Amino acid sequence: MDSHKVPEKVKQLVHFGSRSLGRATANARLLPSFLLCGGQRCGTTSLYRALAGHPAILKAVLHKGVHYFDTSYHQGFSWYRGHFPLRVSARRVESRVQVPVQTFESSPYYMYHPHAAERIARDLPDVKLVVLVRDPVERAYSQHAHELARGFEHIEEFTEAVDLEPSRLSGEAERLRTDPTYYSFSHQHHGYLARGRYVEYLERLADIFGRDRIHVVDSHDFFTTPQPVFADLLGFLGLPWLGDPPFEQHNARPRSTMPESVREALDAYFAPHDERLARWLGWTPSWRR
Repeated sequence: MDSHKVPEKVKQLVHFGSRSLGRATANARLLPSFLLCGGQRCGTTSLYRALAGHPAILKAVLHKGVHYFDTSYHQGFSWYRGHFPLRVSARRVESRVQVPVQTFESSPYYMYHPHAAERIARDLPDVKLVVLVRDPVERAYSQHAHELARGFEHIEEFTEAVDLEPSRLSGEAERLRTDPTYYSFSHQHHGYLARGRYVEYLERLADIFGRDRIHVVDSHDFFTTPQPVFADLLGFLGLPWLGDPPFEQHNARPRSTMPESVREALDAYFAPHDERLARWLGWTPSWRR
């Protein structure tokens, strides 16, 4: 049966049963060796599917994004581990491909949530992090369309949503830091400009994990020249090239053209952040070349 035709209640029951089984068998399951942790609307779904197409990479069992280290940490580590493949399944794959199998997940909010990095470092001390970056102006515009389509945003005018961002996010990051049980809807869904200041988050991740455990992918380069970009990523992960993965663009949403005056204003806003990003990367991101 087409999965899109399965009633939502049935899917929920299947997922509940799978999670229960996963929790019960947690110690027999793999842990992720790398995480795709951002940025949102930067091509994470497309890269996730390309990675999941690698013969030696097994994806999370139920969802590409588990959201454990940001919004579900209270569920406990056995709950998290229950989302990943069984080691016995990995051994079968390893015997076929003759390469150690890895597993991963993709939760773009990990890069932004104030507690996620420390939680990841504590629970997955050897994990590697993969981050995508994109023209932050286009990223913000895309996020707004995405949040509108999902019903997480009610302000239809992009510029109005951007103007309201400071008041919506005021104090939210600090409250998240001081209260680990707190959840902020606006922090997760309305950070249109905040999420494009990539270097702020990359610097913090490097402080915690070390620069050598972070690999940054420019999404424009990935979509225009996927083979060399993907080969570099596999090298970072310590995996060989084992056949061509599916290089396709997913989750693109139709939207109107951004007014040039808006683009110019946001380009100017992001310019100093992009300059810091280029220095941190050691190369110029595609939208500033």
